[in-house]
Amino acid sequence: MDTAAAYFQAKLDHETDVDDVASALRAGAGDFTLVDVRSAEAWAQGRVPGAVHLPRAEIAARALHEIDRAKPVVVHCWGPGCNGATKAALGFADLGFSVKEMIGGFEYWVREGFDVETDRGVRPSPADPLAALLKEPGCGC
Repeated sequence: MDTAAAYFQAKLDHETDVDDVASALRAGAGDFTLVDVRSAEAWAQGRVPGAVHLPRAEIAARALHEIDRAKPVVVHCWGPGCNGATKAALGFADLGFSVKEMIGGFEYWVREGFDVETDRGVRPSPADPLAALLKEPGCGC
């Protein structure tokens, strides 16, 4: 049991999910920097409102100059089928940042029905009935 508890605590220490990030941002408890590590083209298609764009390949060169090390960082990429956020989290950790990976990525941000921002503004996204509750955004857990 101790091994399982340690494993799951370590996961929670280094991961968060879209519902927890959205809840923290809604409550004004965004005491972290949300970093989108996707390409410029992906960023332009849509992003989490308030996120900072820093493509994964540029973390080593730019993060220390552009991201506040005093605040924890939460990184995300496309979704569960992509390990870009894991690679980005490692890059931030190697630079000495406190970092978590937002599991589910942008895909589940959209699928759970949270707002999406583009250069034209912020719009709601309809929840995917196979991935989220339909009455309100989030997973209900």
